Amino acid sequence: MTLDTGMEQRYGRDEISAMRRSYGEEGLTSLPDDPIEAFSIWLAEAAKNPIVVEANAMVLSTSDLDGVISSRTVLLKGIDSTGFTFYTNYSSQKGHEIAQNSSVSLLFPWFALERQVIVQGRAEKNSREDSEKYFRSRPWSSQIGAWASHQSAPLASREELESRWKGAAEKWPEGSQVPLPPEWGGYLVQPDRIEFWQGRYSRLHDRLRFERHNGEWEIHRYYP
Repeated sequence: MTLDTGMEQRYGRDEISAMRRSYGEEGLTSLPDDPIEAFSIWLAEAAKNPIVVEANAMVLSTSDLDGVISSRTVLLKGIDSTGFTFYTNYSSQKGHEIAQNSSVSLLFPWFALERQVIVQGRAEKNSREDSEKYFRSRPWSSQIGAWASHQSAPLASREELESRWKGAAEKWPEGSQVPLPPEWGGYLVQPDRIEFWQGRYSRLHDRLRFERHNGEWEIHRYYP
């Protein structure tokens, strides 16, 4: 496969180093005592902003036993007092790495609001009942897609993937009940640390970090 290197040619070291923007005046003076409540407020504000695309998109970082980190974008599908929920294939790379090392990080980059939230915690599988309930709420085509994809496994061609999708669609036609794949389900990330970042003028950004100690949340401000 030949890759187009035009982007590399257009953006050299000098051009990239010159990329910068000025941040606004709006500061982060205080947050609710509960970081989940604070996050829910920020998520709602991001979702209402027409410039923000997929406010629930988050970068999930995992690592294997050798400490090699991998990151990818997934969608937040639930938030409550216990933590943050997303769904995936348990046999994927992220699934294998979580099985080896349950410590994960979530990053919500809301550039249009000059905000980001970083969550650090441990991921554990949701109950089968919870995964079944969410799977039933998905569009039929997405349910079929879950059966068609051996996520993170090598794929010979695009045609092979589409052929698997068509095969699953024939087995479970639209309108029929598609069973939950055995290797598909949810994870709950139980947070130990949640940091809120607000961009400010002169790079004097605001950073407020919640950390859980003995079951209670403590909040501290940090240098940017």
